[in-house]
Amino acid sequence: MSDRDELVTRLGEAMDNGEFEMFFQPEFDATGKPVAVESLIRWRHPERGLIPPVVFLAICEDSGLILPLGRWVLGEACAYHFRLIEAGWPGVTVSVNMSTAQFEDAGMVDYLRKLVTEFNIPAGAIELELSESTVMHNPNRSVEILTAVRALGVGIAIGEFGTGYSSMSTLHRVPADKIKIDRSVVRGVHEDGNNAAICRSIISLAHGKDLIVFAEGVELSEEHAWLRANGCDGVQGYLFARPAPFEDMLRALGSLPA
Repeated sequence: MSDRDELVTRLGEAMDNGEFEMFFQPEFDATGKPVAVESLIRWRHPERGLIPPVVFLAICEDSGLILPLGRWVLGEACAYHFRLIEAGWPGVTVSVNMSTAQFEDAGMVDYLRKLVTEFNIPAGAIELELSESTVMHNPNRSVEILTAVRALGVGIAIGEFGTGYSSMSTLHRVPADKIKIDRSVVRGVHEDGNNAAICRSIISLAHGKDLIVFAEGVELSEEHAWLRANGCDGVQGYLFARPAPFEDMLRALGSLPA
């Protein structure tokens, strides 16, 4: 049996055995205040240890497991909203990454509505993060879905933004709340003139549409300083915090100045 075949066989069992868990990476506003946590799935394999999503999510998409797994993640995000409140972080949004298959699933909005109702989720507590390519896969359908999602009080973030897919037209068409500039554009922005020009354009255009702008993958203090000086509303990256289990993430937040 090939390595991939073994993973395919084990993935179904992993869901039944509760081997998936959530890691979280905080997002900070321009003042350094935590305003959101991005939820990131991990597979704790009993023999292989912690397996990152890059290894198994493509297999999930091919096998159809991405839909039940995605629904589980949405439910976990709602539960962690209340755990954040209990931990003293009531204003922190939980962000959930969503694949193209899950986003375009005919039952997604109804399932999300069910969760929002059952958990009594307040507006702004949960956010869906979609890649630019997911949104532009079927733009007209995406607008319909996103409009329905926002009507539930769930926020919309467009991630991996600025990678040249069709960024500027996306801003004009899609109902969203937040743009997250892709790490490839953020990297070295303080000294890379091309990346700097792209970031300035995104920030200016997004603000013109009343969207907030965050930068992904910030690793250097020089990048952070440039982003703040050029009007970026928030940041996320290894410079501030790495993805971690919930309790470890809370400890990292607790070490920050109030």
